[in-house]
Amino acid sequence: MRSDVGGIVQALRVAGWGLLWLVPYRALFFLLYALGWDALLRPYNHPRRVGLPYLFWVSSVREAVDRLLPVASVGGSVVGIRLVRWRGMPTIPACVSVILEIVLTLVALYAFIAVGLVLLFGSSSGAGSLDGINYAHLALAFLCTLPVPVLTALLLRYGSLFSRLQHLLRPLFGDLVPATSAGALDIELAAALSRGRNLFAAGALQWLAMMSAAFEVWWVLRIAGHPVSVVDAVIIESMMQAARHVAFFVPGALGVQEAGLLLAGHALGVGAELALAVSMAKRLREILCGLPPLISWQWLELRRLRGGDDRSA
Repeated sequence: MRSDVGGIVQALRVAGWGLLWLVPYRALFFLLYALGWDALLRPYNHPRRVGLPYLFWVSSVREAVDRLLPVASVGGSVVGIRLVRWRGMPTIPACVSVILEIVLTLVALYAFIAVGLVLLFGSSSGAGSLDGINYAHLALAFLCTLPVPVLTALLLRYGSLFSRLQHLLRPLFGDLVPATSAGALDIELAAALSRGRNLFAAGALQWLAMMSAAFEVWWVLRIAGHPVSVVDAVIIESMMQAARHVAFFVPGALGVQEAGLLLAGHALGVGAELALAVSMAKRLREILCGLPPLISWQWLELRRLRGGDDRSA
């Protein structure tokens, strides 16, 4: 609010209609996530109930729910389980695939942030700090939280987590995971976590999806008249994603995304107005990419209520 609104609008005007290229480009992100999800579902997908085009659509619905609705970034996962079950996928495998995807997203995010930090430390544009936050402090915070994804994976494989915490799971997934199925869910999770090839493929694809999002930063700044290198674009995107995921409970990451872009942009010589213009362009893309999947999902829900085919897509 303290920034120059006129400057932000002017940056968007300079970028012009080129911003709309972000919409079709987002299909690459959804495709990579769908391919990763398909790898996790492969052991259960015989006969092939859930195809890649369907997973592509469900991935777009999941992101739309998480980005446009006040669901603390977990509603999309619940909706994803529901939509996969429409195609006849049993409840336990559907839940296992989404739980693993959440863990792998966390691992891929740490790997992406690690790349961003390494590039930031070696960047000649950086001044050694982000608005008074020393780079060493950022690295320390990263290392201190690094055990989180590792411990989560170990608990899921060896800790019978859902048998012990089934009362916490039921409010999250409702009747999709009854209390009596907690033990079966733990057993299937342990088995799935032993499939290293599938996990590596899904995690690598998610990491590539995150890397692909850096092109949005590069493109917006380029057509707005302030081109940056690919390295700087990766740094800015990784810092923004770090901020979004730390404050995942904030609906739509409102303000959080902007703060991350401002801090990273400041360190790399991108002014506040341009950084906020990048955020506005991303939010415009979220709306344009998110509304059609949300509308199509609600249309299918309405068909189900009216007695339509439960496996419509």
